[in-house]
Amino acid sequence: MLFDDISVEEIAEIRAEEAREEGLAEGKAIGISEGKAEGLAQEKLTIARNLLAKGSTHEFVSEITGLSIDEIAKL
Repeated sequence: MLFDDISVEEIAEIRAEEAREEGLAEGKAIGISEGKAEGLAQEKLTIARNLLAKGSTHEFVSEITGLSIDEIAKL
């Protein structure tokens, strides 16, 4: 296909579709990344609650989960 056969409008539509697809892919990647981070944060809280329920100290829970003492105290 030659560019002479494509109108300016068609080129604009092709570029718009490419940009839309790129935006969707980027948004999906960001969503997956944010979802993983949220899942890991929730897992840390679950582990912290379980450790506290078994009688672990706040310091130990902090060491294991990486949560701050303040975050643990709020649980």
